[in-house]
Amino acid sequence: MSTSSSSSVVSGIPLPQKRWDSSCSRGRRSIRVNIPVPAASLPSTRFHLSRSPTAVAARWQGDVRNGNTIGLAFQNKNNNNTTIRKKKKKKKSDAPKAWKWHSPVSHLQQFKKWIPCCSSLSRNCYRKTTLYPLATFFLDKSCFPLSTHTLNTASGNQIYAPCATVGPDEPHAASTTWPDGLLEKQDFDSLYPQFEAHMEVHVGSIDEEDDEQGIAHMIEHVAFLGSKKREKLLCTGARSNAYTDFHHTVFHIHSPSCTKDSDEELLPLVLDALNEIAFHPKFLSSRVEKERRAILSELQMMNTIEYRVDCQLLQHLHSENKMSKRFPIGLEEQIKKWDADKIRKFHERWYFPANATLYIVGDIDNIAKTIFQIEAIFEQTGLENETASPPTSSAFGAMANFLIPKLSAGFAESLSHERSSNSADQSRIKKERHAVRPPVKHNWSLLGHNTDIKPPQIFQHELLQNFSINMFCKIPVNKVRTFGDLRNVLMKRIFLSALHFRINTRYKSSNPPFTSIELDHSDSGREGCTVTTLTVTAEPKNWQSAIKVAVQEVRRLKEFGVTKGELTRYMDALLKDSEQLAAMIDNVSSVDNLDFIMESDALDHTVMDQRQGHESLMAVAGTVTLDEANTIGAQVLEFISDFGKPTAPLPAAVVACVPKKVHVDDIGETEFKITSSEITAAIKSGLEEPIEAEPELEVPKELISPMQLQELRMQQRPSFIPLTSEINVTKVQDKETGITQRRLSNGIPVNYKYFAFPCSSCFHLQFLLNAYFKNEARGGVMRLIVGGGRAAETCDSKGAVVVGVRTLSEGGRVGNFSREQVELFCVNHLINCSLESTEEFILMEFRFTLRDNGMHAAFQLLHMVLEHSVWLDDAFDRARQLYLSYYWSIPKSLERSTAHKLMLAMMNGDECFVEPTPKSLQNLTLKSVKDAVMNQFVGDNMEVSIVGDVSKEEIESCILDYLGTVRASRDSEKELGFSPILFRPSPSDLQFQQVFLKDTDERAYAYIAGPAPNRWGFTVDGKDLFESVADIPIVDDSQPNSEEGKDVHKDLQRKLRGHPLFFGITMGLLAEVINSRLFTTVRDSLGLTYDVSFELNLFDRLKLGWYVISVTSTPSKVYKAVDACKNVLRGLHTSKIAPRELERFINAILKSAGKADSFNET
Repeated sequence: MSTSSSSSVVSGIPLPQKRWDSSCSRGRRSIRVNIPVPAASLPSTRFHLSRSPTAVAARWQGDVRNGNTIGLAFQNKNNNNTTIRKKKKKKKSDAPKAWKWHSPVSHLQQFKKWIPCCSSLSRNCYRKTTLYPLATFFLDKSCFPLSTHTLNTASGNQIYAPCATVGPDEPHAASTTWPDGLLEKQDFDSLYPQFEAHMEVHVGSIDEEDDEQGIAHMIEHVAFLGSKKREKLLCTGARSNAYTDFHHTVFHIHSPSCTKDSDEELLPLVLDALNEIAFHPKFLSSRVEKERRAILSELQMMNTIEYRVDCQLLQHLHSENKMSKRFPIGLEEQIKKWDADKIRKFHERWYFPANATLYIVGDIDNIAKTIFQIEAIFEQTGLENETASPPTSSAFGAMANFLIPKLSAGFAESLSHERSSNSADQSRIKKERHAVRPPVKHNWSLLGHNTDIKPPQIFQHELLQNFSINMFCKIPVNKVRTFGDLRNVLMKRIFLSALHFRINTRYKSSNPPFTSIELDHSDSGREGCTVTTLTVTAEPKNWQSAIKVAVQEVRRLKEFGVTKGELTRYMDALLKDSEQLAAMIDNVSSVDNLDFIMESDALDHTVMDQRQGHESLMAVAGTVTLDEANTIGAQVLEFISDFGKPTAPLPAAVVACVPKKVHVDDIGETEFKITSSEITAAIKSGLEEPIEAEPELEVPKELISPMQLQELRMQQRPSFIPLTSEINVTKVQDKETGITQRRLSNGIPVNYKYFAFPCSSCFHLQFLLNAYFKNEARGGVMRLIVGGGRAAETCDSKGAVVVGVRTLSEGGRVGNFSREQVELFCVNHLINCSLESTEEFILMEFRFTLRDNGMHAAFQLLHMVLEHSVWLDDAFDRARQLYLSYYWSIPKSLERSTAHKLMLAMMNGDECFVEPTPKSLQNLTLKSVKDAVMNQFVGDNMEVSIVGDVSKEEIESCILDYLGTVRASRDSEKELGFSPILFRPSPSDLQFQQVFLKDTDERAYAYIAGPAPNRWGFTVDGKDLFESVADIPIVDDSQPNSEEGKDVHKDLQRKLRGHPLFFGITMGLLAEVINSRLFTTVRDSLGLTYDVSFELNLFDRLKLGWYVISVTSTPSKVYKAVDACKNVLRGLHTSKIAPRELERFINAILKSAGKADSFNET
């Protein structure tokens, strides 16, 4: 009773609301202000000012050469036969990805997953998530060279209606500073003052009438790309984008705080640009027509099978309201008809300051000045709108309307109906803010609310490869306002963590019938509801068994609950992760903070910063009891565990996405048949199976005991040896980067850095670490790089490396420890591990916290993987089957089939750069894949890099203890063999190819590809381009005052040309120039495409690389688009890159990297 009493007291206490005043935290200032300014102002102008913008690294690849390869692909609804005509294409592709263990409470993800006041409790509003198969203790990220894709074509565990967007998430070619180029953009915000400004207008596709479907997205395009003031920001290093959703349209700009050549503030210019975009767009007929063409191309580009699956899921989940038929992209037949006047009228109806929210996050010191700037810029906008609109009957006028609180869902719904039906009330509408959630009615999955049982719906399509089923439960959003609310969320998260672990470990060693089972419970601000989704994916032949297992495991957890050990384990993991999040409060990126605030507004959750969130979790954690956790958690599962019972809530929808035909060995393609009644029967069969309670599992505290470690030291006697035979030095430390290089007596070279935030001038190690340390505090990351990769596969063992890496991932056992024990060991120590194979490397990465000996635990795991990996037959069978299934799915994807044939054509049929064929997979054995992987783990063929918030003594102790005791190289005298890699001679009969796929909708995709040097300037034909560059005369474009000054300048230019990174950086800049020209010519001027991009793929060890231009279009325009892209490439010879054009990209890149000043000094 005492516990119950305690919890009832806690439940009524409000959560600490973040007071966005000028509070400071370790040099970081956070402010949030609501400004009640007359009609001129936005209704809730919010600032979150922080000094913790995001640090970022840029990755360079590339160079362009001759020998273009072109691939065209079509999906034609009138084409009844799948045919392939002469083909040639190129684009990278990822292998099937699978989770090996990563902690269920990832350090970086807690901000968006576990703290209920964060934007996370909600389902991600704007991005799709990748669906991974079974979870194990590290992630297999083996990849192929071209296009990104996942193993399963069906939807993942969360569903998202495709948001029309002008951002890289789609991707959208209108990304202004970074036109989908080669740089991997991350912001060095912590090194240079920057800020984010987002203008959210509370209007989206939900507000469109029947004849306006897609008009909000059209306005987003026209307003954003038609803004001259936005264009003027391009040379400042600012990046801008926009997107449209169900209930809002967002225009956002990421900008440096000041210009390069002066201290002029950029905030006023950014605000002025947002003001023009949102409230003063020029609906020129030329711009409307240009964006109409782009949107029609975008519509075809987005219409992938994954998109269609997402649409199907949302249509059934929200069949009772407008969201099921108001996807932001709109309807093609309507988009073709609107004129500028029609678009302008919709804009006048909804785009006014009182219906918008401005968010600013970043390095802004003078708050009073910022408020003044906002008032000055937006005040006139409000007055103009007030003058233009008819008189209002409101006694309080604009000020009263400004102060109206956010509308409730019910009132917003009725208001929306009024707005839709009565144009006479437009004057009143212009003064009232639209609801931040979609104003729609839901049929809740609550007892007594809905009595109509929906039969399972089936979406069948020829482009689907696997079976998937989604069971949905939909309830109102429970606002997280009190400690009691937070406590309930915490108990649900513990409950679902236990289910996730159980499902993905119990069946791993027994060839499970499912590919993945995921249960997601999250809020959605964009849909205005909380949705619980059970997603099951499987091979079509196993679909009934997969459903049965999923339902059975849900029942087991609901009936027996979590064990005491599970409660303790996952509670501890959540609190550790929360502590990490609180510690990194000054390093959370501006955009993450901003997304969190926007989503919290939509969900009406209490807003807390990371430190307050941790303190609140700590306050409620001690009050959670096992019985209460099981009671609260069981409520989430009742719609599955009690399916069919009168007392059970009804599922909001059950949707199966299945293929029309499946491949059967020795038979070929056969028709796949399934009915709704069969699905219902499979669900009920899982309810009838006998179940037992979950047994407690012993979790190891360590993988290597002190006694075992002492014995290893005595046997191996680890030590550091000279780095090379020529120099008798055992340690080299680079003063600029702080990186120390050492070599162990077993031949393994080691690099380490032992303080928290590494500088940005390091190359490979820096790329590895920047992304981690921008968002982590008191942690570390370790990466093992093993030379060889797929390029070391022999002719009779093609696919051995990728299948071997996957086999190791599937097995998950080390030494005498089961996979379950290893995974729970990682949970307890918050270790995230991944395993990846590429064309030239095998890589393992470990991310860890430093509390509870986290670094020692990560080193122990690495030692055990290197010395005591267990290779299992059933894991090999699963790995091979996954790649076999993946191969048969290629012809069902336009992009992947095009990319596959392109690579085979360009690389002269070399299978190392594509997915292994069924014949190659059949030739593999467990021994051959094990040897292919482990033979690359040779001492001097491996390299380990570590960075962490640790002392030099501690890191060197771990290196000696756990890496130094790895046995000496097994075949140290044996060198890995590499088969010669050749591009197909040009011209050839495969120079131009076309691929036709049968589909219900028309689409077209094209690739243009050709060879390039590697990152260091070496070409496939043995040339060293450094020698060629050395022969090019140095142009003296400077004006030094003396001959001595000219000589110094020329000497500096020679040194720059001789720098190892010269080619990588130069080709990266070239890629940005080409991307800009492609966008300007092919998309903007000619209107032949929505999305066109130039990418470079450069290798480190292999002496080759390649470039790829990818362009989406319609079948009628794709040939013209290809010709236009080729002309842009040819134009590099005739239309030389102007100094001003190059300077624009240099300045933008350096501004984003916070390096402009240091560059000028050189």
